[in-house]
Amino acid sequence: MQSLDFEKSVAELETKIEELRHLSDGGHVNIGSEISKLQDKVDKQLRSLYDKLSPEQKVQVARHADRPHCLDYIRGLIEEFTPLAGDRLFGEDLAIVGGLGRFRGQSCIILGQERGFDTDSRIKHNFGMAKPEGYRKAQRLMNMADHFGLPIITLVDTAGAFPGVDAEARGQAEAIAHSIETCLRVGVPFVSCVIGEGGSGGAIAIAASNAVLMLEHAIYSVISPEGCASILWRNAANAADAAEALRLTAQDLLKLGIIDEIVPEPVGGAHRDQKKTIESAGDAIEKALSPLMSLDRKALVAERRKKFLDMGKKGLE
Repeated sequence: MQSLDFEKSVAELETKIEELRHLSDGGHVNIGSEISKLQDKVDKQLRSLYDKLSPEQKVQVARHADRPHCLDYIRGLIEEFTPLAGDRLFGEDLAIVGGLGRFRGQSCIILGQERGFDTDSRIKHNFGMAKPEGYRKAQRLMNMADHFGLPIITLVDTAGAFPGVDAEARGQAEAIAHSIETCLRVGVPFVSCVIGEGGSGGAIAIAASNAVLMLEHAIYSVISPEGCASILWRNAANAADAAEALRLTAQDLLKLGIIDEIVPEPVGGAHRDQKKTIESAGDAIEKALSPLMSLDRKALVAERRKKFLDMGKKGLE
């Protein structure tokens, strides 16, 4: 597993543990107690590090290649998943995946951005950066959920919408704006969870929901720290300053009223225990979805719109 820059001391201990395990496998020396002591040190150091992560370090954790991605959550939480493809206008965009399935017994529509886990899959999914057809596919699935009265679950994990010329030529801005409008219009229970990086309009396009959850070490912002630094300081090297100023952490965004709940991650981040992270996210989604199921269409839409119209007031009080 890839270690982050600030985890150097932990990585050294983990290397020692692996070396000792190989020795133990030989059966010549019983070193189980030594491994246990080192593991306790690892856990203690991880807890200390992750209790005081800076915004810049949170960005690194949110982008970690081993964090569970959208398809991991679908495999772990959704039964009888049936993927649905295409926007019925231009083509298929694998940066956004979605379809029908059952979430803990409840039929639903689930969709989200998939970044990929290795070079081939990242290219296949365009690193989770959707083009207009991806957002129009999301609209199609949300409209389907609205038609059949199915709750919607979205999983947000993207650096942003794809900025290429071909995407702009096919109406990227319109597709994002229309996707946000569709989120606000559908009359069914709607829960979103930021599982990694929630970047700009590419994220909000599928996250204008009744309840917005966010993993403890995820990030959610109007622009990437690097992009912000390039604009304000004209130097991407100021990304750490930008990360601080953007207030992009789950803890800041909860205080500002942008999100509704923080989903705890295992000690050391979601990449260290994918299964536990997925289960925790599932519990939080179920908790957020439950009270929405009893509301009628008018109440759901009114509550959702008020939530976003009121956004920002809490931070100004």
